[in-house]
Amino acid sequence: MHILRRVIVIVAVTALVLIAVFAGGYLGQKPILLTGTGYAAHNACAVTAVAGRDDPATDLPPNPLVPYLQVDGAGDPTTATLYGQFAHQQAWYTDGFGCTLSGERPELGEASAISSRGNPFTDAPTPAANPALDEAIARAFGENRSEGAAAALGTRAVVVVKDGELVAERYAEGFDAATPQLGWSMSKSVTDLLTGVLVQQGVVALDDDHLRPEWTDERANITVEHLLRMTSGLEWDETYDLGTPITRMLYLEPDMGAYVASLPLVHDPGTVQLYSSGSTTLLCDILAERTGLGADLPRQALLEPLGLSSAIFEPDAAGTPVCSSYLWATPRDWAAIGQFALQNGEWKGEQLLPEDWMERSLTVPDVEVTDDPGYGMGWRVNPLPGGTLRWPELPEDTFYASGHDGQKVLVVPSEDLVVVRMGFTPDADEEATVVQLVEEAIAALG
Repeated sequence: MHILRRVIVIVAVTALVLIAVFAGGYLGQKPILLTGTGYAAHNACAVTAVAGRDDPATDLPPNPLVPYLQVDGAGDPTTATLYGQFAHQQAWYTDGFGCTLSGERPELGEASAISSRGNPFTDAPTPAANPALDEAIARAFGENRSEGAAAALGTRAVVVVKDGELVAERYAEGFDAATPQLGWSMSKSVTDLLTGVLVQQGVVALDDDHLRPEWTDERANITVEHLLRMTSGLEWDETYDLGTPITRMLYLEPDMGAYVASLPLVHDPGTVQLYSSGSTTLLCDILAERTGLGADLPRQALLEPLGLSSAIFEPDAAGTPVCSSYLWATPRDWAAIGQFALQNGEWKGEQLLPEDWMERSLTVPDVEVTDDPGYGMGWRVNPLPGGTLRWPELPEDTFYASGHDGQKVLVVPSEDLVVVRMGFTPDADEEATVVQLVEEAIAALG
């Protein structure tokens, strides 16, 4: 699901909103304006303080609201307003936890240290040239396109891993191997791995139900697996528009998990698959509470064991990791995540996931209704219901993580291959380019 694209839908009406503001309609339009300023504040804070870049405006989608935004500060806090007066939002930076929207500095505790020890990609040397593979990567950066088309494609990084070795990488100007990039909904795939680690440790089970004490009605039947598969049956609308659950969760609710848990049941659990960022963030709220680790949960349970020293999972003001959307990591660390999945949860000689976890994660639920065919538990697969392939050009066993603006980690077990593509692609169709890249990488690497 594409977050910034939905934001564009919201802000497309801002010309009318601005008229309403000055006509006395500010209070009525305030929620939609807070969506825009909240996005801008969080983006500016994270791009500056997490990614270490000085150009946060380049990560804002083109829309009529942008010229009227005023953004000040750099995480202590970063403040965004409309015209410096309206729809005030703040994002605070906390070391190890990134940026959080909140009216005051959130109390998140101390972030556990993460060492890169055991991560084979962090300090790997720059790969030797491979002319055929380098040409394929050049095409993924749009070198065969016009300057404008290449800019619209917006590729910022490509990393290729074959047989567990880093074999190719390239970065756009202003980015390098040490620059964290936001995975958006690829965070959901990482949440699946995080949950698998806790299942392996016996902290939770997929069939655990009665997940919230206030769920005394049929919501008590919702299980951990339902939340992973997005078959909980909770009311949800992933459309970025005024008053929808997704915009309210991300930009108006200090406790995102509690908000999602308050929503009514509209389908029997396990019967309808509805793509929901709320389901994933609610799951992390439950896991953070059960482990007692709060915002530090991803760091202790997954990021440190894998040596993902660049990775930051940003929380909400209540300390819940926003597992639907807010994981930052270098492309090399995103490659390590793909490699961990490819290795079926084995890392440094230790089995961190149940041995059948990835098989189960890549099994599509048997439901009659879905708005996301081919979605398993946090990962998407190549085979679609009915036996067709999403990407006939690629091996049937291909699976992948996907995030807004063309973030992709594609894993091809039969080729022992992981390909990472990061970028800022609000308008161009990047998917065909990524598929072509993987197809050509398979050919180039024999």
